Amino acid sequence: MSVETLERPEAARAVGTDFDAIVIGAGFAGLYALHRLRKSGHAVRLLEAGSGVGGTWYWNRYPGARVDIESHEYSYSFDDELQQEWVWSERYPAQPELMRYLNHVADRFDLRSDIQFNTRVTVARHDEDRACWLIQTATGERFSARFCVMATGLLVAPNKPEFPGLDGFKGRQFHTAQWPRENVDFSGRRVGVIGTGSSAVQSIPLIAEQAAHLTVFQRTPAFCIPANNRPNTSENDQALKARYAELRHIEHEISFGGFFLTNSRIELPTLTTYADATPEQRLAEFERRYQSGGLNCYSTYSDIVTNREANDALGDFVRNKIRQRIKNPEVAEKLIPRGWPILTKRLCADTNYYETYDRDNVSLIDVKDTPIEGFTPDGILVNGTEYPLDDVVFATGFDALTGSLTRIDIRGRGGRSLKDEWAQGPRTFLGFMVEGFPNLFMMNGPGSPGAVFQPVLLGQFQGDWLADCFDWMRLHQRRSIEATEAAQDEWIRHCNEVAEATLFPEANSWYMGANIPGKARVILIYLGGFLEYRRRFNAASDEGYAGFTLTA
Repeated sequence: MSVETLERPEAARAVGTDFDAIVIGAGFAGLYALHRLRKSGHAVRLLEAGSGVGGTWYWNRYPGARVDIESHEYSYSFDDELQQEWVWSERYPAQPELMRYLNHVADRFDLRSDIQFNTRVTVARHDEDRACWLIQTATGERFSARFCVMATGLLVAPNKPEFPGLDGFKGRQFHTAQWPRENVDFSGRRVGVIGTGSSAVQSIPLIAEQAAHLTVFQRTPAFCIPANNRPNTSENDQALKARYAELRHIEHEISFGGFFLTNSRIELPTLTTYADATPEQRLAEFERRYQSGGLNCYSTYSDIVTNREANDALGDFVRNKIRQRIKNPEVAEKLIPRGWPILTKRLCADTNYYETYDRDNVSLIDVKDTPIEGFTPDGILVNGTEYPLDDVVFATGFDALTGSLTRIDIRGRGGRSLKDEWAQGPRTFLGFMVEGFPNLFMMNGPGSPGAVFQPVLLGQFQGDWLADCFDWMRLHQRRSIEATEAAQDEWIRHCNEVAEATLFPEANSWYMGANIPGKARVILIYLGGFLEYRRRFNAASDEGYAGFTLTA
């Protein structure tokens, strides 16, 4: 099916440019931006580093990779025929199914005709005289466009620590975010996994089933809730599709995004506070959310991330659940998260993660107090002891939110470097634009609620706003748009003020940039909820693009 496009006046394009807009990244947000801008009649080209669509899901194909948001929610809502025709096989779809879905979307809306694959962007420079962006790729190919839309993703730039001796290690090395396309067989091999975040939690049980021995090197244990994944029955699928309009409305009205589906029953966030409930009601609510599986614990009480008593109660509840799932009490205590509030780091949805540590072929090495000293040719050295390994899997996460942007040499007005501008932490307006970088847009960028919201929904909201903005500029003959310094300062102040009212700053999480050595420790996400974010975003455009500078 081809996309219906409008006749585009040539004046919409900057003088001498190749396109009206260049979109970088073919994940959920980038594909929608391409679809929406093209539908409005803009000449668009999407550049993608990989050989196919998928974004995060193209690169993250490690064993057990799957989304931890309900499949019926973690999908596009802009086309009801698409919603009704696609049948999800599971409650939480695995990476191959997400890839099939995104490929189906790309084909159904004829998106590939405007996508160039195997094209890694390395430089994006603003040309002030022509009011356009000059884009250069790793192969030296160049493009120009009036607008540049960065849809480079929240969790895309891999973080791989530089351990001493790593280059001399004789075994195989893998990173969960750069997994080979071919099958990796660990049968009969001694495998080490470094890290115990979400990627590790998903992959460790499957690696353990193959490996002769698995050694897990853990610095900080995670809070994990059983995913309780299950097949999506025909009855369940039909019941949900009959209510899609209602479900999407609910999704838009929930501040932290996400209805939770339990056998077609909607699990909504509890609107009451912790103090409003009796001890018996609190325990029952924690148990109900825990048993329903996945990320439902985010929805227990409205003050669960601001009220220490409420947060401690939930944390203790989950810690006791962890102890019940592991036979060896000594190992269990190593896997108990301590010293930071629950939910202030990304909650993990697991399948047999804790039970895996009861296997005879699995060892847990705590490296928080005695860090990894380095690699030897045959293994990893910790506290003077060598752990012999044939393979090492780095499940060490990402340079989240900013890494995919700062690894591109982005230069704004006067040659200003985005990386240098963000050395003390990213500064944006609405997590979407940056002062001094005209016509540059960041989808799901730092300062947006994407990491604690439903990123597909946020991408659609921003894509619609983007297209409306481009249309308005075309109609009113505006040359460029950028955030004002005052609006940017106010947004950063607001983001920090909201964060300080929560428990999030107490955790050394990627939400705070604390997982990357040398990275500024500041809040990278907006915690004020989607409703407030949407209100402020729409208010800016409704008030003649207040907070933005537009040039004629």
